[in-house]
Amino acid sequence: MSPRSITKPAAGTAAALLLVTGSGLLAGCGTQARSDAGGTSVVGAQAAVRPGRLQQAVQTTEKDWKPVADALGRTGTLMKGTVYHVALPRKDLKVTTEGVTVKPGLSLGGYANFAKYHDGAMLMGDLVVTEDELPKVTDALQAAGIEQTALHKHLLQQSPAIWWTHVHAMGDPVKLAQGLKSALDATAIPPASPPPATQPPIALDTAGIDKALGRKGTADGGIYKFTVARKQAVNDGTHVLPAALGLTTGINFQPLGGNKAAINGDFVMTAPEVQKVIQALRKGNIDIVELHNHSLTDQPRLFYMHFWATADGVTLAKALRPALDATAPAPAS
Repeated sequence: MSPRSITKPAAGTAAALLLVTGSGLLAGCGTQARSDAGGTSVVGAQAAVRPGRLQQAVQTTEKDWKPVADALGRTGTLMKGTVYHVALPRKDLKVTTEGVTVKPGLSLGGYANFAKYHDGAMLMGDLVVTEDELPKVTDALQAAGIEQTALHKHLLQQSPAIWWTHVHAMGDPVKLAQGLKSALDATAIPPASPPPATQPPIALDTAGIDKALGRKGTADGGIYKFTVARKQAVNDGTHVLPAALGLTTGINFQPLGGNKAAINGDFVMTAPEVQKVIQALRKGNIDIVELHNHSLTDQPRLFYMHFWATADGVTLAKALRPALDATAPAPAS
């Protein structure tokens, strides 16, 4: 699913920040309020921050993150030189909603993202857990000093019952990875597997979908995906949050045959945009699933809205476009 997030950096700075958006989570800095396990309290950390001084994420290499990969037992991908992304899809689950068997890439794609700052590493992620796993995952996260900043669902009805919990912490990256590993061990999330040599075909009018949304999507494991950043930069009062941390609108299409698709994902919005997005989605007969925050201290204050519908793929894309345009999206590249 999640990841979701601004001070006022100079115009040149904002442009250089890879256009941040939505899944944002928070931060520590200065004199940090750490738990015994090494994590950092968001509110406690920010209370010690001197205002007006935002930290940029540090440029890193794949080698810098090897200790994190070793601690997690999973290899990630370095994005834009700043964010180490570890995919955590629930390929072990067979989830159905409204008669549709959901592919992992449509709704079940959890992740953990790490970024380094001068005052420590930031962890932001979204874990997909079953209802039975949730209490054990919560206890493991809390014991490791990793905060939960949101708990919600991406689907209106589902079997089995699945939850999505957003996580955040600041601290030593290896200790954060070890703490996250203890939470993953409380789940049946499978080991990482290499991507397929070739992508399966997308049985949709992808050219028509691209035209309707005004940007080009990407095939990923049988799902046609769009990831859209906001125009503004986003921060947590202390750190500038790169979009690659998960601060983006996600729109996913799963082919159902005959050019029909199921759509799922979430829009990232500021408060004045929320009602406009709801109205646009409902005008297109797209269901509203959930409205919530992913973060505790994001600037500007951001909200997230999950959605669901099945219909002709191009028709759905045309219905989604007004909602997307209402969220101040970054221009298509």
